[in-house]
Amino acid sequence: MKKLLTILALVFALSWSLPASAQEFSFGADIVSRYVWRGFDFGESASIQPSLAFSHGGLEIGTWASYATNPGSADANEHDLWIGYSAGAFSVGITDYYFPNATHDDHDHDHDEHEDEEIIGVFDFSGDGEGAHWIEPYVSFGGTDSFPVTLYAAYMAHNDVDNSLYLNASIPFSVGDVEMSFGVGASAGKSAFYATDGFSIIDMALGASKSIPITDKFELPVSVSYILNPTHEKSHLVFGISL
Repeated sequence: MKKLLTILALVFALSWSLPASAQEFSFGADIVSRYVWRGFDFGESASIQPSLAFSHGGLEIGTWASYATNPGSADANEHDLWIGYSAGAFSVGITDYYFPNATHDDHDHDHDEHEDEEIIGVFDFSGDGEGAHWIEPYVSFGGTDSFPVTLYAAYMAHNDVDNSLYLNASIPFSVGDVEMSFGVGASAGKSAFYATDGFSIIDMALGASKSIPITDKFELPVSVSYILNPTHEKSHLVFGISL
């Protein structure tokens, strides 16, 4: 994992040697009524989700976070890093999921509830569910005009004792001026991470988005998603605003 951090640092350093015209930075934030990821509600709180990314050609390096607005849901806060490369419709990359408020007590169900909890530090790359980081390589196919289906597969390679495999397929479409999408995601096998005993559908999502004109020069992108987790018999309706 230290090698991964070294590679990321070198890529960031080398990026500054590129011509300014070849570099592109993007940033923004979403405000969502709930943070629902792969069919699971993290924190049961409205969340603010900032992002920052650098791209050059097919290379992209970025960081994304989710912070619950309810202080009592701070355990669900998340801060991720990713690096990816795209060539045509295909992309490969790796995501580092980091949970800044995770404690060793979160992984020890026999821990005395009255004993002080120990926050896992950001440089703790321990495995077997004990560390602060969950590392997941992924590969995706973004669809083409003749086959507009997005396919995605991700393998939790570090800190997950089951090395859970997640699969997703989605298709975009439109109804009038509303952009729509429908996707299905699954845990591919037995996984404590997704609480599944075998292949299981864990999220079915119908999304709708459009931009609402505010002024002649500014539009506000809004979205609504209906998400069903049939395996765990949960449903969620999430509203979001993008800035």
